[in-house]
Amino acid sequence: MKPINSKIKEQKTNSSGEFERTAVPQKKLKSWSNFLGVYAGEHAAGTEFLIGPLFLTAGVSAFDLIIGLLLGNFLAVLSWRFLTAEIAVKYRLTLYYQLEKICGKKLVIGYNLANGILFCFLAGSMITVSATAVGIPFNMPMPKLTDSMPNGPTWIAIVLFIGIVISIIAAKGYNTVAKAANYMSPVIVTGFILCGIVALKQLNVTSFSDFWNIWGEGTKPFPGQIKYTFWHVVIWSWFANAAMHIGMSDLSVFRFAKKASAGWTTAAGMYIGHFMAWVAAALLYAVYLKSPEAIAILNQGEAPPVAPGPLAYNAIGVFGILVVVLAGWTTANPTIYRAGLAFQAIFPKLSTSKVTFLAGLVATIAGIFPAFAMKLLSFVALYGFILAPIGAIIVFEHFFAKRFGLVKNYAEIKTLNFNKSVLFAWACSFGIFYFLSIQFNIFLSFLTLPTWLFCGILYLIFSYYFQKQKF
Repeated sequence: MKPINSKIKEQKTNSSGEFERTAVPQKKLKSWSNFLGVYAGEHAAGTEFLIGPLFLTAGVSAFDLIIGLLLGNFLAVLSWRFLTAEIAVKYRLTLYYQLEKICGKKLVIGYNLANGILFCFLAGSMITVSATAVGIPFNMPMPKLTDSMPNGPTWIAIVLFIGIVISIIAAKGYNTVAKAANYMSPVIVTGFILCGIVALKQLNVTSFSDFWNIWGEGTKPFPGQIKYTFWHVVIWSWFANAAMHIGMSDLSVFRFAKKASAGWTTAAGMYIGHFMAWVAAALLYAVYLKSPEAIAILNQGEAPPVAPGPLAYNAIGVFGILVVVLAGWTTANPTIYRAGLAFQAIFPKLSTSKVTFLAGLVATIAGIFPAFAMKLLSFVALYGFILAPIGAIIVFEHFFAKRFGLVKNYAEIKTLNFNKSVLFAWACSFGIFYFLSIQFNIFLSFLTLPTWLFCGILYLIFSYYFQKQKF
């Protein structure tokens, strides 16, 4: 029987209805349709208007893009279904509370802080995307690929307005985030489809070969970009959301699922968003690249800007502005929600709604600086590389702890604030492979999986060593 004080503390913790420090009860579980809307909305999103064109700037070929995206996104769905969702429905805990049981309170604070900040930066790039649409009626200058600072007061004011609205929605909790995604995702998906159709007409595409020849055998990368091959596309698209699937961040989402099979709903996000939407956005950019303005910029040895708002507006008018704005919202909402949960684990006395709103403000400030959006391919690779190995700790403990005679949730069982096995495993794996990336100029996403596997193996080895010393 729990002490009265413990019960009171637990009731206070769950007063928000988000179950930050307890398992989600059976009566609060949700059907697969709730997750379908969340993932379709989150991944058919504003950032897709950036990522599709950025593939073109990397000089990718038709085969590498189309087949590479089909394969890479399938691997991502498998990761969500058989790792994230499987573990989420087993324990029904947030990533942050589950890590606390394994790592100890002090160690997990550093992870939560890094996780929350990186998610805020990612959400900030989505706010940037929406701002490029809202700024059209104000004739606002659009950020360039090389821009890192805001280009004027109008830009700052628009970003602040959008960010505050998104923060308010995210602060209302998972139910509100899910409802917003379900309402908006059909509009966004329709917008992407229309953009793709209009772009095909503008490009005079009348056959599959015409469509294929848009990318053809590929080109040289634009100034400041690197060349993408088939494996660049496969690996990058697989690990674009590495922090969320193999990094286990979406434990916080799938803990509400009735069954692990809800993990298959991520396919809606991967193939509507990370396939159809990326291709549609790339087509919009292909249209722009034929314009006199873009040709002149290329002739000057610079990369033409990638501004989602104008690209969509030129294709489908005012509806394009609406689609880009909503697309930014539906992606930023759950990202800020995740960041809020990370910060709430650091400041448990504050309500989830308050820390989520604060996370939204951090994301809004980040959105003022277009560098996060304009360098999105590189930033996504980096944040996945940093966060994903921690997910290996949870995965390897879940599947292999019993086999190796290890104690699960060791920090909780032994009342440790600092589990050395976790820190040593992450630091060694991150340090070694990041050094290899810098030293030999290796594409960072290529090293995400080796880093993840190495971290999991090291965790088992260190745990075996330190746990045997204690017994």
